[in-house]
Amino acid sequence: MRTEQAVLRTSFAVTVALAGLGILFGLLSGSFAIVFDGVYSLIDAMMTILALLVSNLIAASTREGGPKSRFIAQFTMGFWHLEPIVLGLDGILLIGAAIYALINAIGSILTGGRNLAFDQAIIYAVVTLFAATGMAIFGTRANRTLRSGFVALDAKAWIMSAALTAALLVAFVFGYVIQGTALRWMSPYIDPVALAVVCVVVIPIPIGTVRRALADVLLVTPPDLMARVETIAAQTVLRYGFLSYRAYVARVGRGRQIELYFIVPPGLPARRLEEWDKIRDEIGEAVGNDTPDRWLTIVFTTDQEWAE
Repeated sequence: MRTEQAVLRTSFAVTVALAGLGILFGLLSGSFAIVFDGVYSLIDAMMTILALLVSNLIAASTREGGPKSRFIAQFTMGFWHLEPIVLGLDGILLIGAAIYALINAIGSILTGGRNLAFDQAIIYAVVTLFAATGMAIFGTRANRTLRSGFVALDAKAWIMSAALTAALLVAFVFGYVIQGTALRWMSPYIDPVALAVVCVVVIPIPIGTVRRALADVLLVTPPDLMARVETIAAQTVLRYGFLSYRAYVARVGRGRQIELYFIVPPGLPARRLEEWDKIRDEIGEAVGNDTPDRWLTIVFTTDQEWAE
């Protein structure tokens, strides 16, 4: 699993399997918490498909050499802008599903709860807990090398799924143990209460991803990258006797878009194009992160209007 696409494909297959298992066991056991877990996984699986598609498009468009499809040729500015859109949509859908489930859980509590088959619910929780824990470890280790936003979000989703399933398992075991005891009256409330707790925990988790995705869509300038670029630009101005510079920086998903305009004094002694290219190379090396996901434009002009 050395590529982002391979990791996402594996995650998608496991997610679909667990989603089907969750919906089936949820209906058989009468647990809306398990049904919600299955539907939640199904939404995550659909978004994984989109993430995999976008990942393939980005990889194909930034691949050096070789022919490119006519579709990719129509997007000369790349596909980086699709990544935050998919991540943001994923987070919003997951939050929406959790809010809807929370409303249903509260309604169920107010109407006396619901009975369920705890033995079947426990079997589902154990299977899902092992699968989610394994996928969380798998995704986290893979992303140490890949450093992918998609894989990071996917691993976080598996960690969250494992934690929530563990909570459900505790609740179901408790419900199974109290059968035939004085606490049996609590049984109908275990499922909706567990679901409500799960939803309260789930709702805030994707907010950070949605916030960052929105910042990327709106082309909000990353302060750390902007500070580094401005420092390099200011040093270049002093080194070569330029008048000033203008810097424009944006983060779009995994892409980094940087535009630098240097205002050159009129009448400056002429330089060969090779010399200007050498200056660009120096600036590019200083900026760093020279990968296919960096879009760096460096312009030299005596007309300040070209830089505004």
